[in-house]
Amino acid sequence: MTSPAHERGAGEVFAAFLKLGLTSFGGPVAHLGYFRNEFVDRRKWLEEKRFADLVALCQFLPGPASSQVGIAIGLARAGYAGAVAAWMGFTLPSALALVLFGYGVSSFGGALGSGWLHGLKVAAVAVVALAILGMARTLTPDRERASVAALAAVTALTINSVWGQIGAIVVGAVAGMAVLKREPVPADHLGSTPSTGRAIAMLALAAFAILLVGLPVVSAVSDNADMRLFDTFFRTGSLVFGGGHVVLPLLQAQVVPPGWVDNDAFLAGYGAAQAVPGPLFTFSAYLGAVIGGWKTAALCLVAIFLPSFLLVIGVMPFWDELRRRAAARAALRGINAAVVGLLLAAFYNPVWTSGILSRGDFGLAVVAFVLLLLWRTPPWLVVMVCAVCGELLAAL
Repeated sequence: MTSPAHERGAGEVFAAFLKLGLTSFGGPVAHLGYFRNEFVDRRKWLEEKRFADLVALCQFLPGPASSQVGIAIGLARAGYAGAVAAWMGFTLPSALALVLFGYGVSSFGGALGSGWLHGLKVAAVAVVALAILGMARTLTPDRERASVAALAAVTALTINSVWGQIGAIVVGAVAGMAVLKREPVPADHLGSTPSTGRAIAMLALAAFAILLVGLPVVSAVSDNADMRLFDTFFRTGSLVFGGGHVVLPLLQAQVVPPGWVDNDAFLAGYGAAQAVPGPLFTFSAYLGAVIGGWKTAALCLVAIFLPSFLLVIGVMPFWDELRRRAAARAALRGINAAVVGLLLAAFYNPVWTSGILSRGDFGLAVVAFVLLLLWRTPPWLVVMVCAVCGELLAAL
């Protein structure tokens, strides 16, 4: 049973993360900067080394790194109630905004061909291009990792399904262990993560494995649409390495071919997701709203974030030992390089092929990219500009 102290702590955690959920624009890297300012510098909830340690842990895991860092901070501050409070505060503002947008898209129906929605797809071109550039600088700085990224892109484009995405990640891990130099962690970089207890951690990891393997089996023999959706979004949340932008190819391969969401609505929602604060994984709430309304939105949102809870709780007690293994670190560097390739493949199809249909679209995408890269314009403002310009281009 939760203690009164933890109840008070969970309320404090919720209020702190709600503030961030309403104001944290700019993507996962920016979110981590906001977290550091709020919880290391201002509130003094944890020390710099401990924060860096949590960031390292969550970058090692699949899923949304910034949300996982938030869950870990909430867990350390106020137990399991604090972890849930941190997630809710940081996630709900953008999720609710995208659900409302999803209802609007569903209501317009045939208006998906309108100019402002096409402008959102052009905005997605600029946003994904910037994400690729930033990730490539960090994750593929040498020819070996650049080659892994190229191989992953070819794999994903050749096998145009979720199995192509999974195959690219596996190729990256194997290539990392086989080709990349195995560098041990310097001793002065080894801190300590807050532990949840090995027994509970093992239960969390067992639950993760059972759901990851069991849900596809159950959904395959079940006629329940909600079960199939839960399986789809849980599996996506379990396999996404590299942050929110990489969720695009996995979800596109899962929800567009079956006809749950058409490609225009998918990319319009992805563009809109850039205009709201908080984690990009709340894009799942938009998709759920388009598919079946607010109940389906809640189902998809919980399903895609559940792996993050289970993995953060499950891995924390074993993290210090795992990251000392040079082979594990080499595999992670290979996976991260493969993530760049996955994003590059998604940039071509569906982002570029659906967004750039004319010279005007290309010009608008170039302007949006320059605004984001050189003028440091907030993404939400660039998205709004693209929507307006898309409508003007359609009128011309």
